[in-house]
Amino acid sequence: MRIAMLCYHSCPLARLGEREAGGMSVYVRNLAQALGRRGVRVDVFTRRHNAGDPPVTGMAEGVRLVHVDAGPPESVDGSLQLYLADFVDGARAFAVADGAAYDTVHSHYWLSGLAGLELAEAWSARHVATFHTLAEVKLLADPGGEEPPERSPAERRIVADADALVVSDRHERELLARHYDAPRDRVAVLPGGVDTGTFRPLDRAEARRRLGLENKRVLLCVGRLDPLKRFDLAVSAAALLRERHEVEVVVVGGDLERDPEATRLGALAESLGVAGSVRFEGALPHDELPWRYSAADVVLAPSWYESFGLVALEAMACGTPVVAARTGGLASLVRDGETGYLAPQHTPECYADRVDVLLANDALREAMGRAGRAWAESFSWDAVGQRFAAFYGGLLTAEAAR
Repeated sequence: MRIAMLCYHSCPLARLGEREAGGMSVYVRNLAQALGRRGVRVDVFTRRHNAGDPPVTGMAEGVRLVHVDAGPPESVDGSLQLYLADFVDGARAFAVADGAAYDTVHSHYWLSGLAGLELAEAWSARHVATFHTLAEVKLLADPGGEEPPERSPAERRIVADADALVVSDRHERELLARHYDAPRDRVAVLPGGVDTGTFRPLDRAEARRRLGLENKRVLLCVGRLDPLKRFDLAVSAAALLRERHEVEVVVVGGDLERDPEATRLGALAESLGVAGSVRFEGALPHDELPWRYSAADVVLAPSWYESFGLVALEAMACGTPVVAARTGGLASLVRDGETGYLAPQHTPECYADRVDVLLANDALREAMGRAGRAWAESFSWDAVGQRFAAFYGGLLTAEAAR
């Protein structure tokens, strides 16, 4: 079995939280590596994001990352569709030169999905699409948000033409059926995973010493600096909590020089009188994240919408309770009252109330941390890779039967 994964706009080896790199990058990297451990050969195609990127990089046994020239490296989302034809041509040229034949093309996100339609046809392969987020759903969650006008029609075309769609939970399958008329029998529910070896509970006192966070109650947010993530709710909640707890909000992710959201959040903290209690760390190497999760008392995931909720799963794997938005994949990933809390509304008061309960009760917080770790272990990437390998094999079997 040989899989071509398409991750056009985001490099799977990029540092989490950098521009154009988020949970999807981690998902693709870990899925490819998990499949490689099961003997599946995987080539992950992405566009060249830096001039010095090598054409081919080994990611694991049987897994390669292929950089394709498609527009200038510094291109951002708004212009990336212009270079999709170059990406398709580059992927085809690589396959010809390498002598590679693919059984399945698995595309990630809508731009990759458009490329996947063409490449699957050119290679006589099955096309599996995972959207990770959906335009129609994002706009429902955040009516003031903006999406490229061509995105929703492109998603509809991919839904109609792909051989199969993969989602992380049943809620997302229902959203595809309701808003995109996706036949439920072509939508497979296969949750993502977490690296339970890397993301594990570390000594909290040592983690705080490493980070200079002794004698503080630490609230952690991790992800891109994007208004969709609603990190402003964490800052506002900290302001509400300051009379009861000495809280430090640590925000990991983003480019502090380039992202407007960093400026907006800083100004909000200043206006609320908590600027000295909000710490921006920017994007960090992946192996630094377990120290942040372990140092935190609570991880906040207040996004308008998350299709899966990788940050919440990583936090639970590190034994830290989560207070998350009751939306998308977070609603099924975080066990309300067991591994953390789901906020009933997107308000600072709702988040502050639940954080206050956890900060005031050490025994409860520790019990939720233990429950979160046990729950996260069922999402190990080895288990997820086994399910995906069986899923791809089922597609091949069905094709052979036809």
